Amino acid sequence: MEVKIAVRSVHREIIVETEMSADDVEQELRNSLAADRGVFSLTDTKGRRVVVPVSALGFVEIGEDESRVIGFGGTL
Repeated sequence: MEVKIAVRSVHREIIVETEMSADDVEQELRNSLAADRGVFSLTDTKGRRVVVPVSALGFVEIGEDESRVIGFGGTL
């Protein structure tokens, strides 16, 4: 799943490919926003961690859970 994170005063979005579900990403975001001086943290599919202070978040766009297409138009 693709997650786009906009950081205030930064012109480009951070795009993270993660294996988390949309619900898990949303719950992580909610927990981060609820914490005093919290940070929003995600781990991508290669094991790299992205950490953004919630005070710097512009927006977070959570992609849809999707099944991958394999081959020439076949579905899994």
